[in-house]
Amino acid sequence: MNNTTYMAKKSEIESKWYIIDASQKPLGRVAAEAAKLLRGKHKPTFTPNQDTGDHVIILNCSNVILTGKKLDQKIYRHHSGYIGGMKELTAKEMLTKNPEKAMMLAIKGMLPHNRLGRKMINKVRIYAGSEHENQAQKPEVWEVK
Repeated sequence: MNNTTYMAKKSEIESKWYIIDASQKPLGRVAAEAAKLLRGKHKPTFTPNQDTGDHVIILNCSNVILTGKKLDQKIYRHHSGYIGGMKELTAKEMLTKNPEKAMMLAIKGMLPHNRLGRKMINKVRIYAGSEHENQAQKPEVWEVK
């Protein structure tokens, strides 16, 4: 009986391209599915310390929905580093001004917070509309459950 754990090598890793349509789907559900694809958790060759994930294209981010009272109560905060430099945006303002950033922040929070996670977040392309410029990569459609 062989009790060894499979560890993917950098040369063995193959990445595909997937499209996720975020239209009329909850922001967190789409972000969780994208994070799973970026991390490579859907593959049998998943290795925690390697980037075994795939590339993800997310379309129709402007049509994403938030459940409950999150639209009014969720607040995105960031600080400029200067005194009094706290900036706050509600989720409603964020989704009207910059829906791509709201999706990016949701996905980024679900990835590892280290150099591997920073490498993974570069493999996601987010678009507010239904048009994208990655037809040459022949992306497959991934259905969010």
